[in-house]
Amino acid sequence: VTLGSQLNDQGMKRGTLDASGPLDEEGRLAYRLNVVGEGGDTFRDHVETERYGITPVLTWQATDATKLIFEGDFMRNNAPLDRGVTRYPAQIGTASRDTFFGEKDVGKLHNDNNMAQLRFEHMLNDDWTLGGGFQWLDGSLKGNAIEANGIAADGRTLGRNFNYRKLEWTDKDTQLNLTGHFDTGGLQHTLLTGIEYEDYDYKSIIQRSSGAVSAYPIDIFNPVYGQPRPALTRTPTHDKENLKTYAAFVQDQVALTDKLKVLAGARFERFEHDYETYVPGGKSWQASDNAVTPRIGLTYDLTDTLAVYANTARSFKPNTGASREGGGFAPEKGKSYEMGVKWEALDQQLSVEAAIYQIEKRNVLTTDPVDSTFSVAAGEVRSRGFDVNVTGNLTPEWRVVGGYAYVDAEVTKDNTLRSGTRLLNIPKNSFSLLNMYEFQDGTLKGLGLGTGLKYVDERAGQTANTAFSMGSYTVVDLLSFYKVNDKVRLNLDVKNIFDRDYEEGAFGNVYAYPGAPRTVQVGISYTL
Repeated sequence: VTLGSQLNDQGMKRGTLDASGPLDEEGRLAYRLNVVGEGGDTFRDHVETERYGITPVLTWQATDATKLIFEGDFMRNNAPLDRGVTRYPAQIGTASRDTFFGEKDVGKLHNDNNMAQLRFEHMLNDDWTLGGGFQWLDGSLKGNAIEANGIAADGRTLGRNFNYRKLEWTDKDTQLNLTGHFDTGGLQHTLLTGIEYEDYDYKSIIQRSSGAVSAYPIDIFNPVYGQPRPALTRTPTHDKENLKTYAAFVQDQVALTDKLKVLAGARFERFEHDYETYVPGGKSWQASDNAVTPRIGLTYDLTDTLAVYANTARSFKPNTGASREGGGFAPEKGKSYEMGVKWEALDQQLSVEAAIYQIEKRNVLTTDPVDSTFSVAAGEVRSRGFDVNVTGNLTPEWRVVGGYAYVDAEVTKDNTLRSGTRLLNIPKNSFSLLNMYEFQDGTLKGLGLGTGLKYVDERAGQTANTAFSMGSYTVVDLLSFYKVNDKVRLNLDVKNIFDRDYEEGAFGNVYAYPGAPRTVQVGISYTL
């Protein structure tokens, strides 16, 4: 059992418990339990958060051939709706990163997420295994919030609306699969086949006060809180949705030689979609689709430590929700291509992976440029790039985790978006590197020192013909820990040590969420 505690100078406090072990003398019944509770102030004015979670796992080796696994994940989150700072084109500037455009007493959004799944594995014989299980997801998001309506002619007075929302969803998924190993004609096969049924329900209601730019105003550079709460006069969202998926899949990996393996598979799906709206003038709809999504790949081992691979696949995903004009969206369809290399270096202590890829999709949902509370389906988008990742130990003391990615993501064809329009939130270049050095001997034994570096390129804040831009940034962290003994571990971290002012990401055409300022965090863990 390990108990942990963390706190930082912004007001966050966290406590954790991690316990595991056998529940019977033979060790056939075992458990693991993680518990977390955290909350407190943040660097954002008047934004206090709470989060509680429990994650149990129970494993039962019922017989030598049969194993049952139960997993749960139950989370409770309470926090104000905080989109960040606004980035309207007509603003005379951007507010400081700690400015909150809500109200102190509006309350928190309550977000509950529950997951429970029961899986089984049964060995029919040495070559064939039957598996499957059932997963249940359930969640809700309820409470009051405040969001922006627009910016006034003076460039600093923000119109807002007070709103209430209640979103609820349930997802039930059942799967049965069979895995087998066999030889035909001197070739080794690994076959995976199965069936799946998923039933997804979603319902929502959002009520809002006036959407006028002059309504419920606040000065973004000198906010004064405490205005009377306006009445809820609109119900722009009130609907329910059900999506049923019936699927069968088959996949075969064939070892053509000791070095060359080929994988081919396909997924056959039937989707039944039902959307019902209660908004006056809204359009309910029903749709059904059949899809076949094949994939094929190959892997070739050049040496014992170096392999190359290539694969291609199709994808199909129903789009949820309704458009501003009413009615649903065509399903998202895609195809992908990837080639890469995997290398185990330094006597398999260091792993290096690199890949080039291209992904093409149609009917990708993005924020409606006319009304950010709705979505539109972009015609065709393409993402292609290169990435490389390094993980492992350069020496017994020195561990590195790093990666670089180049991504060119843009609209290639659409009725309203120009070709070449960049997709929001995707930097062309990004880089991260974590170095940790732990002294193994001498008076400094048990001390670990490290640095974390992250670079993110400039990004578009909207998928739109005219979009605001979020600048590039580099953030450096200092990390340290000290193992007092086998039971006690201390840590001291300084995040964003140079106090860089930057924006992490954009939302809904008008918001950019700021990154945290310099933050000092300390902690202790104790193993019983």
